[in-house]
Amino acid sequence: MGGKKKKQQQNRPPKNSRDLFKSVREFTSKEEWDLFFAMTGSGDSFEWYADWPQLQSLLTKQLLSPPSLLPKTAGEAPVALEAGLLVILVPGCGNSKLSEHLYDDGFTGIINLDFSKVVIHEMRKRNLTERPEMVWHVMDITDMQFDSKTMDVIIDKAGLDTLMVDELRATEGSLYLADVKRILEAGGKYICFTLGESHVSDLLFSMFRFGWKMSLYTVPKEPSSKLQTFMVVVEKDICASVSMISSYMDEYSVGSHGNQARQFYEAVEKEQKVRLEYSSGSDTLYSLKDVGKNGNPHVLVEGRRIKLILGEPKGSTFYKGILIDAQKDSGPFKAPMAVLIVPYIRVDDWLFSSEEGQNLILAKSQACRLLIILLDSMNFWSSMEILKIELDHSLKQLIPNLSQNEVEIPFLTVNDRIWRKFNVKQVKSTVTGPIVVDEVIYSNLDKYNKDLDFLSESKDLDCESEHKELVFRRLTFERSPGVVQSEALLSSEETDPTAEPLTEENEVQKASKPRKVKKKGKQKRSYFRPSRKADDADGAASRNERKVDHNYLALPYQNAIISGLMLISLHLKESSSTRGMVETVVIGLGGGLLPMFMKNWIPNLNIEVVELDQVVLDVAKEHFGFKEDENLRVRVTDGIQFVRDKADSGAEGESTSKLDILIVDVDAPNIRSALACPAADFVEESFFQNAKNCLSKEGLFVIYLGSKSSTAKVPIYSSLKKVFGKSLVSLELEEYFNEVIFALKNESPITEEDLSKACDKLERSLELVNQHRWTKKVIKASKLIRPLI
Repeated sequence: MGGKKKKQQQNRPPKNSRDLFKSVREFTSKEEWDLFFAMTGSGDSFEWYADWPQLQSLLTKQLLSPPSLLPKTAGEAPVALEAGLLVILVPGCGNSKLSEHLYDDGFTGIINLDFSKVVIHEMRKRNLTERPEMVWHVMDITDMQFDSKTMDVIIDKAGLDTLMVDELRATEGSLYLADVKRILEAGGKYICFTLGESHVSDLLFSMFRFGWKMSLYTVPKEPSSKLQTFMVVVEKDICASVSMISSYMDEYSVGSHGNQARQFYEAVEKEQKVRLEYSSGSDTLYSLKDVGKNGNPHVLVEGRRIKLILGEPKGSTFYKGILIDAQKDSGPFKAPMAVLIVPYIRVDDWLFSSEEGQNLILAKSQACRLLIILLDSMNFWSSMEILKIELDHSLKQLIPNLSQNEVEIPFLTVNDRIWRKFNVKQVKSTVTGPIVVDEVIYSNLDKYNKDLDFLSESKDLDCESEHKELVFRRLTFERSPGVVQSEALLSSEETDPTAEPLTEENEVQKASKPRKVKKKGKQKRSYFRPSRKADDADGAASRNERKVDHNYLALPYQNAIISGLMLISLHLKESSSTRGMVETVVIGLGGGLLPMFMKNWIPNLNIEVVELDQVVLDVAKEHFGFKEDENLRVRVTDGIQFVRDKADSGAEGESTSKLDILIVDVDAPNIRSALACPAADFVEESFFQNAKNCLSKEGLFVIYLGSKSSTAKVPIYSSLKKVFGKSLVSLELEEYFNEVIFALKNESPITEEDLSKACDKLERSLELVNQHRWTKKVIKASKLIRPLI
């Protein structure tokens, strides 16, 4: 067995299964295993789990059963196999007595492998006289030196489990299983005894998905064992079809073994659904051979869209792809073909799973043909270099014949801007599901800014350091992995001591005082930079130095909201309902960055945030520096119900309950929807009507629409116009079809001239106060706000 070297103290073999997982992680290098086997002694043996009495009946029955997938002659009964003629390989044999028991039962053609010279020497000496035909080799099981199709059976007892001691060892496991597939004869069997940890079962199921028949069994356990062992049998077919898993597991036994067995059972159910999708007639998957039968694959067929399985039947990896040919009139084209690699966690996103979303990607790629590769559990770990190598043969058969010259195919990736990522915390919520806080360093901040759009403040960061030294903390929900809920720049100072909030008093004071001439040279904010220590890979070092900069908004739409609020400031001054304060409600907290920014820079706001999930509030306080005070409070309740209740109380004449500003900033939990935010309930006409009814006379309603499709917004526009009339303005963002819409309760039409005058006044107003980098963004963005026609 292969493994990376670790310096740690050795322990004796675990005495029971409870200590198994703790101890196995301590044996990860050849030297450690050598020491382990030397300590056990030549006459001793160690069985990780499932001893011979529990295995004998199940295993010998499988070994003697003839192959079920090979073609049979009509009328002839399957030929029974002879134990002594089978060539059996036992990789990672250790000092287990499994091979000895098999030999004594008549299976004499056994080859044993282990990368420990110590154990191979001891086992060869132990069996030389009694079992002379048994073969022993020192060999790394991730690089087995055997010719292809030379083994009838491979028996793996804890070998894969030991090799993949954690999720980080997927590469070693994949190399090993690829070799297993290569050296097995057609009709041969790989019999794996495993505890079925999720990272092991994911790899097993995906690697043996195409061209293999799989059967699962529970192994009878010893009374003292607290862990359930499973026997996974995979049989090599001569074609690349997908078969459903045959399960012979004892469900009672599975149910009585707690989480370990139940999680494996759930993983099997999940894999069955995946296989059903591959084999279902409603989702036909074609091979390149099938495409060739229906015409020349090098010829473009206008508007063609087919789902493909790419990979050689004899190979170890297959890829699921979608081939799309562009319409001739959709050019101009810059490339005959492009390939987009979609990560495993993003394949269900609307952008990649719907035809409309795929067409958007095709248009952006400016390619005549687009091949979308949807990674799954079988290949999610592959690097771009490996992907290019494994797809090379398939791509050569798909490049359109548009030029006699050799063409370089561009490979596009999703979210490739991240250079490094550190996991900070993951919590589970019964409302939202898993919530993830991480910190990222972008590989190219210039490209990042360009991709976001002009509203991203990070273009003007006061920092002369390398872009890779800026750290952003992000909040994401696992239900929407492609949507960043909040993103904050980390700084070593909490506030900007030179900044002053935008108040009327400041404007008067600034106007009456002569301006001071600043000294030459930039005033630099001290942004947090990650430790350069090699042992700080987890991002834990200097954690107490990291503070969220609440004077900075990283997400463009939040800057757009601020721009609109500033532009319509005249209405805000007239609409103050109590004590000169503007009653403001923000639905959706996230990390709390938007309301914190609003509190800092528009101090006459009395802000209440409505958040559905208490866990989100806890995360915002712990990891994003969110703080409540007398002018910023949070109410944990349902936003739809909150607005409905506000509207009802307003209808009953309670003027004090009216809102001056209502902002909707929530996500949509359905990733297959074209609308990334808000959730569907927040764009219903009934909600818009309730929102209008709870506003004061000159109140303002703000909603962020995150969309990948222009058509998805058409019914929303219709509902907004029906409720708010012509008092609608919009700021469109450059990223897809995202925009922020502002609606006034006063239904007076807002013209281009009105907006132009307001922009001029806003610019003069901002020039009077101490300029901060975001004020330039506000001025620039406000000039792009247009009436919603």
